[in-house]
Order: sequence, then structure tokens, then C-alpha cells
Amino acid sequence: MTKKKAIQLAESGWWKDAVPEAIVSFQLFEQRLCMPFDEFHKAVETVLGRPVWTHEFATPEQLQQEFLKQKPKPTMEDIIALIPSDKRIIFLKLPEGE
Repeated sequence: MTKKKAIQLAESGWWKDAVPEAIVSFQLFEQRLCMPFDEFHKAVETVLGRPVWTHEFATPEQLQQEFLKQKPKPTMEDIIALIPSDKRIIFLKLPEGE
């Protein structure tokens, strides 16, 4: 899809009346974003039935395979492993008093 066509599609508001499954089945396989990212993100989380971290969108093939049920849901370890090791900083908030 051309940039111009993607912009036209985004301006049309096509996703506003679409069910999450229809949004994901189209947008997850389209290279150009044709809707607000936050709406797409919400639809992906609804369809996959889990929180989806924004860095997971950098490898759409994995989300596509999960959507198509070609691979299982990733573990938290799998999701964290997508972040380059030199960029990983994980904070744990312990309950007060510990």
C-alpha cells in the first residue's frame, strides 16, 4: 500500500465500526499504519487475550504467527528476550516494608 493510500484509509476512520478481529486481521499484515496506533494496540491485546508490549510490534511476524495460531503465546521471558541485552533494565517494585 502506498503512503498516500494509507493516509486516506486512516482519515476514513474505517476501524471505528470494526470489530477487533477485523482490525487485527488487516492491520497486523499491513506494513503501513492505517489507524491510530493506540487503537491498533488495544485491538491486538483484545484478540490475543494478553498484554502486548510495544516493543513486540518491532517483530510483527511473531505477532502474526500468534494471531494465526501457528505458535503459542510467548512467555514473559520470551518477551523480555526481544529487547537487546544491552538495553534491558528491569525494575522490580517490592511491597512496602521489604
